[in-house]
Amino acid sequence: MLYAIVDIETTGGYAAAGGITEVAVVITDGEKIIDRFETLINPVYTIPRYVESLTGITNAMVEDARHFKMVAGELYELLCDKIFVAHNVNFDYSYLKYHFKEAGYELDCKKLCTIRLGRQILPGYKSYSLGNFCREIGIPIEQRHRAGGDADATVKLFHHLLQKDTNSHIQNMLKVKSKEQHLPPNLPAKQIKQLPQNPGVYYFHDNKGKVIYVGKAKNLSKRVNSHFANNKPGKQKQEFLRNIHSITYKTTATELMAFILESTEIKKFWPDQNRSLKRFEQAYALYSFEDRNGYLRLAIEKKNKNIKPLYTFNLLVEGHNLLRKLSHQFQLCPKLCFLQHDNIECEGRNDGRCVGSCDKKESPEEYNRRVTECIEQLHKELPTFALVDYGLNVEEQSCILMEKGRFYGMGYLPSHVSISGIDDLKNYITPYSENDYIRGLVYQHAVKFPHKKIALIN
Repeated sequence: MLYAIVDIETTGGYAAAGGITEVAVVITDGEKIIDRFETLINPVYTIPRYVESLTGITNAMVEDARHFKMVAGELYELLCDKIFVAHNVNFDYSYLKYHFKEAGYELDCKKLCTIRLGRQILPGYKSYSLGNFCREIGIPIEQRHRAGGDADATVKLFHHLLQKDTNSHIQNMLKVKSKEQHLPPNLPAKQIKQLPQNPGVYYFHDNKGKVIYVGKAKNLSKRVNSHFANNKPGKQKQEFLRNIHSITYKTTATELMAFILESTEIKKFWPDQNRSLKRFEQAYALYSFEDRNGYLRLAIEKKNKNIKPLYTFNLLVEGHNLLRKLSHQFQLCPKLCFLQHDNIECEGRNDGRCVGSCDKKESPEEYNRRVTECIEQLHKELPTFALVDYGLNVEEQSCILMEKGRFYGMGYLPSHVSISGIDDLKNYITPYSENDYIRGLVYQHAVKFPHKKIALIN
């Protein structure tokens, strides 16, 4: 069995927007070195100054070097039938795989990561970075942060790990179905193996325990493993692999509860790697206010987080359609509802909606009475109900509570408890922050599964 110990130097953090500046490959049978390849590469991209200072490789040094496509054939022949070994293997492998593909080659090797192997075979060290780990076990590194020097040190480290591997960790990692080859280097495999197949929410943490990503799942084990099922060269994927050090999770009884919990946890932790749910907010809202003449006015405006709305909408046309409906139903003046401009004739005069409030021919008290009735009716139409489903075990049932059209919270209650009044139900419910996204999810679920909905009286 032959191993290709690989190290590369690059212009940046991920393959899709960076180039390779140097590559070194050392072929070993596990005891002695069989072959060696090392060369500078013209990366096409400009090498940033901080990378120059780290590696010592300057733009001038690689100006006349071969491009990757010129060495791809020779390098591919060297790697294609070997076991690919590197310190943080997913970084080097994904970088090379991407550039091989650009050159017309498809790299497909079994992989071994000396960080993961080090944690399993020699547990207990404070750091498993190449420099610190080698220093701890007495392996000198010459030309640190150069491909050749780091590759030579990784060879010695790998030989040392082979000798110390009394529990066959290396052979187990090389098994065809082993998922460890795809795991981030700092994420313990046992945490992945302990994930249940229940719905829930999972959290990726960095080396300081900070939550950097929150995700939901119908099946926690399957969903988390899907994050590491490939080695895409994009920035987000590579940041995952570098920064994930641990994973925790919370189980829920249903997938809907997982969706809700994910949304609230993202708002709570504001993780760096979550993007879509951070941006989701309804764009418009219906507000009421009293103008300088004492008339209560209804208006559709962009949603203001500091003002409580009467109703929210994703599209402006939705708001205008509702407001027109209310205007006809309660005889509200189109001008006072901002459905018409002040400098044109009030269309409400023609159809009987307006009795002169826009011209102050109707008193504010009389007009405001109808506006108040409108707002009260709008609140009455906002439903109060519970969505009841199976619990985490057979002795309980799960419950999601909506109160006056707003998400109140969710929780679990004994299966023998009947749901009747809202006050009794709240004893079992944990309140959560609500938002338009959660509200929409619950309403959609209630429509799709009407048999789970129980109407409640406030």
